[in-house]
Amino acid sequence: MERILERFGLAMTGCGAAAPTRSVSNEEVSLFVETSDEWIATRTGIRNRCLASPEDSLAQLGATAALQALEMAGLAPEEVDLILLATSTPDDLFGTAGVIQAAIGAPQAVAFDLTAACSGFVFGLVTAAQYIRTGTFKNVVLIGGDLLSRWVNWDDRRTCVLFGDGAGAVVLQASDVDSLLGFQLRSDGTQNSCLNLKVKLESHEISEDLTIAHGSFSPITMNGQEVYKFAVRKVPEIIEKALFHAQLTTEDIDWIVMHQANQRILDSVADRLKVPNDKVVSNLATYGNTSAASIPLALNEAVRDGRIKPGETMVLAGFGAGLTWGSAIVKWK
Repeated sequence: MERILERFGLAMTGCGAAAPTRSVSNEEVSLFVETSDEWIATRTGIRNRCLASPEDSLAQLGATAALQALEMAGLAPEEVDLILLATSTPDDLFGTAGVIQAAIGAPQAVAFDLTAACSGFVFGLVTAAQYIRTGTFKNVVLIGGDLLSRWVNWDDRRTCVLFGDGAGAVVLQASDVDSLLGFQLRSDGTQNSCLNLKVKLESHEISEDLTIAHGSFSPITMNGQEVYKFAVRKVPEIIEKALFHAQLTTEDIDWIVMHQANQRILDSVADRLKVPNDKVVSNLATYGNTSAASIPLALNEAVRDGRIKPGETMVLAGFGAGLTWGSAIVKWK
């Protein structure tokens, strides 16, 4: 007999976030690299960023964010079926999600990392949705987290001023009503060179006829102008496509929670969509660009301060290295 899978919807029932305690202002950055608060703030909207200490880890931040989200959802760690960690900067190249699984006490959960850079949280949300909708898993913790401060050249003022560290998490649960109303994901490898954290290889001769490559990583490199042009062109387009699949228009949007890369990008996307700026969540001034963490960090802040309310419709949109970009239309709870 053919097996018929019961299909479910999903609800986003909890959120949480964590960041290093050390906040570094633009003025402090200007003490060790040639820049100024005015130069950084007027070009990016960033005024502070949280930077991880040598003792901090992505696993610690991710576990803290996950436990906060579980508490809000009223779900015990033992009930979690899947932990997805969207990150480009794991503590271990073999994966960090498993460490988080152990840290929060979720022995039944499958755990793995997913990499799509600054789009990682949106890609992770869509990935988690497939497991829930097919009935494979009922309770999923999705974490977006990065420690990019460890992978920048702190002598390069074009990049070092942009990035901060943090993690955010949401709980996704099977539901009779599906809160993921529509989505669109895209990738373009032809533009991969615009934003990189590349492997650095050094030849190592093992014997006379055997030479292998010893690997490490070079600091982040970015063509800021090209990334900006890509974002302001592609993000409004991907949002409109996701809204079309959800059978909604921009007038149905209560909030846009976008990847926090640059305030000018946030403003430009809002203008092109004809969405008021006060509907765009921004905490860029406090955290800087935290890559996969930026959307859940902003979401958590807006939920906990009462701006985002149950039943409201959010656009989540990410864009970044790969190049990758994507959008999801979600109702909060």
